[in-house]
Amino acid sequence: MEVHEKLIAYLHAHKKEMLLLWKNLVETESGPQQPSGVEAVRRILEGELAAMGFTVRLQQISGAPDLLIAEAGKREGEGSIILSGHIDTVFPAGKASTHPFFVDDEGYAHGPGVLDMKGGLVVSLYAVKALNALSLVTHPIKFVFVTDEETLHMHSNAKAVLRREITGARAFLNFEPCAENNQVVLSRYGGGPVSIHVHGRAAHSGTSPEKGRSAILEAAHKILYLESQNDIPRGKLINCGAISGGIGENTIPGECTLRIGVRYRTETLAQEIKENLKEATVNQTVPDTSANLDLTHLIPAMDLKEGGKALFTKLQEAAALCSLGPIKGIQVGGLSDAGLAASLGIPTLCGMGVVGSGAHTDEEKALVSSLYERTELAAALLHLF
Repeated sequence: MEVHEKLIAYLHAHKKEMLLLWKNLVETESGPQQPSGVEAVRRILEGELAAMGFTVRLQQISGAPDLLIAEAGKREGEGSIILSGHIDTVFPAGKASTHPFFVDDEGYAHGPGVLDMKGGLVVSLYAVKALNALSLVTHPIKFVFVTDEETLHMHSNAKAVLRREITGARAFLNFEPCAENNQVVLSRYGGGPVSIHVHGRAAHSGTSPEKGRSAILEAAHKILYLESQNDIPRGKLINCGAISGGIGENTIPGECTLRIGVRYRTETLAQEIKENLKEATVNQTVPDTSANLDLTHLIPAMDLKEGGKALFTKLQEAAALCSLGPIKGIQVGGLSDAGLAASLGIPTLCGMGVVGSGAHTDEEKALVSSLYERTELAAALLHLF
């Protein structure tokens, strides 16, 4: 039998257990306020990976549940192929009770996180399971599952740990969902939350207003400057989305925090935005004020480089071998950890997971047939390395 025929036969024989694992993951809630749920999902994945013969370890991080790392075939001097995804979802506790996993008459699975991205976790696992069963794994494989991607690792050091775990990898495959069939993500915007904290001088607005230095007024000047630097057609966004400061109308505000969301199509634009933010922070319009800038939560853009292009060509070959039709590469605006991999020069593909729509909403759904097709595609790609 041809390799792709063997893959199809394996997946056909394991459809029910793939669907059951998907259901189990979705119904095990792992929202942003549910660390125990994240750990419960992680334990399910640990069991699957250990049963596959992988060496499994938990990598401690601060501020979030430990990362799940699993390796097999590790060889000195040879980079691993990374299969990555996130365990957490955006949904509040109890959502799986009101919106349980089910498959509708049109062949779509529903439930919180069914698309983003518990379906992709199943795809990554069974792609390797199929190759293992057929003795077709020829290169080191490393799973890296993170626990706080949906909050952009804002409260942990996961980004630094993730960079360390993936440095030197041969390729990075991220199993985030993709919106339409026969697509993968070749590039993504970068960005995330930044903040500027302005320090002024508080004073009584009635008895000594001349002694005050308004932090809110200074922040307003910064907002006007930053918003003037937007260039949406080029893919450059600086959104001053929230501001907080002061204690009341009768006090000149001594402190103010400006919360900003940024998006950039490329890392070149990222540098532009960072320079704009630094300029806004350093330059003061209101005398005797100062400011601090926090850029620590930014995710790099997933730029398409030569390594990514070559990896996409290999994916197209895999799709042809499996008779899955031509694969289209797209750019999307959402952030993902694929940007971290691309920033390290690792050939990267994202959107390798299931196909569907409605991510982060009660209408989230994923096409069940894509669970098997994308698993076949990922397995064929791994076999071509």
